[in-house]
Formats: sequence, structure tokens, C-alpha cells
Amino acid sequence: MKNALRIASALLILVTASFASVIVSSPASGSTVSSPVHFVASATSTSTVTAMRIYVDNNSVYLTNSARIDTKIALSNGTHSVTVQAWDKAGRVQKSSRTISVRSSTSNYTGGSPEPGSGAKVFSKIEQMSGWQWCDRCAGPGGNGTTASYWMKRGISSPSMDGSSTQFFLGGTNPYAAALWWKQLGGNASVKNFVYDMYFYIKNPGAAQALEFDVNQAQNGKRFIFGTQCDYKDHKTWDVFDGVARKWISTGIPCSAPQAYTWNHVVFEFQRTSDNRAKFVSVTLNGKKNYINRSYAAHSSGSYELNVAFQMDGNKDMTDYSVWLDQVKLTVW
Repeated sequence: MKNALRIASALLILVTASFASVIVSSPASGSTVSSPVHFVASATSTSTVTAMRIYVDNNSVYLTNSARIDTKIALSNGTHSVTVQAWDKAGRVQKSSRTISVRSSTSNYTGGSPEPGSGAKVFSKIEQMSGWQWCDRCAGPGGNGTTASYWMKRGISSPSMDGSSTQFFLGGTNPYAAALWWKQLGGNASVKNFVYDMYFYIKNPGAAQALEFDVNQAQNGKRFIFGTQCDYKDHKTWDVFDGVARKWISTGIPCSAPQAYTWNHVVFEFQRTSDNRAKFVSVTLNGKKNYINRSYAAHSSGSYELNVAFQMDGNKDMTDYSVWLDQVKLTVW
């Protein structure tokens, strides 16, 4: 009987040791950190570790087919539950969980636009608003592109930052086709400072030619186009749009392919100047801020509007892909 107990105990120890642990070096349990959060973790097993995944608030935000994680992930302010999970070749699973708090270390507006005052208007969760409009041909060169297959769907639970993101899809057969979505927010001639802030998620960045993020304002006979794109297949830079010349201008600021299977946080600052120019102040991607400080003249327009827009450009093979947007916000004053 004693020998049987010894054998059973030895087998239990052997099974337990076969997948030793998941060790999370960063962030520490209970810590307060700034976004993007630096995740460092490793897993060990007597069998080959085949994958590791990070879950934030029960949503998968990062996956790697290795035994080590060293990445930065943009997270919203507040308290989050975090789980790092690993799998080995034998199918065994191990995980390590903790709670962290995320808070801003510095203002997004420091040194760029002035701080929004008490009179600032904030449009929040724009991706969940009804009344979005869209087109494919108008997204092409000169507003006369080719057709594409495209759609958007609200209320996606995963992936999401807060349980409800919006999925945008682009596909088709025409090389380099694109689709544009925009949401009208009502005309407002008094505002001249704009901060466009959002999180985006993409699984296969190589399928996209570029991703475009725009704010448009028209008032008093002038139209200001704050068009910005991450052109990571061509210029490999952040480009801005000259509304009069109707062409994209490279800023020289590098913009590489966004991280896959994780939430990327991007913030744009724009201004309408007193001499009727659209000024591009800065772009901040995953906590790294770059100042653009370029301005272009507005062009004539009889419309009266304020809107935000998002565009997906396809590659030469027109590979199907989706982008998820969450916590899309526009602050104006």
C-alpha cells in the first residue's frame, strides 16, 4: 500500500512538473502602468511550448507561436484583468493572471494643440453610432476608383476593448480597390481644434496597402480636409492630404505595418488656422508621438459639416481583410 502511494505521488509530481509555469515579468500584479503596457512573459515545459496568448478582460489581444512574449499593447485607462496563457505540444495549458491599472502618464495634447477647456465637445463611441455612410468608387484616386466588396458590422464582442467594437471588411477582385466609411457629426463653425482618438485591431497587416484616418470640416465657404494615412506599403511613412492639390504628401515620419492581433492606439491632433489652412499638428501611435506641423490651404465648398472617416486600401492581390475599431472619439473646441 505504501509503495502504491509512493508511486502515485511520484506520478503526480511528474505530471505537475511536465508544464512547469508561466512567468510574467511585466506588468507586475497590482501595478499601475501607462499605455502602451509592456508585457514580458515566458513559459517552460518538458514538451515544446507551441503558443502563448494574452487576454485582457477576457478578450484575446495578442498571440505568439513561441515560449516568450515581449511586446507593448495599448490599453484604455482603468482597471483590467490580465491573463497570460501558454500551450505545449502535448496539449497541456498553464496560465498566470493578475489585475493592473492603466492611467495616462502625460497628456496627448502636451506641446501640440492647447488643452481642451470646459467648453470642449466630445463625441464618444462613434464606431457604435448609427447613420454611417460608405462608398468604394469615391475612395479611389480622384474620387473615381473601382468597385470592391465591403461592409461594416457593429457590436462585435471579440476582439474588442470594452465588449463592443465595430468590424470593417474589404475584399473583391480589383487590385488596389478601397472603401471609405464616414460619420456626420453635425456642422459646427466655431470649433478649430480637433483630436481624433481611437483603437484599431488587424489580424493580417500585409493584406492592407494603407489605412486612412480623416476629419473633415466645412463652414463659411471653406472645406478643411484633415486626411492622414499610414502608407506602410508604398512610402512607408505617415502621409497627409493637400486638399487643394488633391494629393498625398509624405511627412517623412516612419509608419511601419501595425502590430497584428493586438490593439493599436492612434491619436491625431489637427487645427483650423486663422488664415484658413488645415494644420496637421501631430500623430501618436502606441504612445510614440511625432509632430507633423504642416498646413495646407482649404478649398472652396458650399457644404456645412463636421465628420470623421476611416478608409481601407487593398493590396495588388486584393487580399480580404478586416479592421476592428473601438473607442473612437473626436474632441473639438
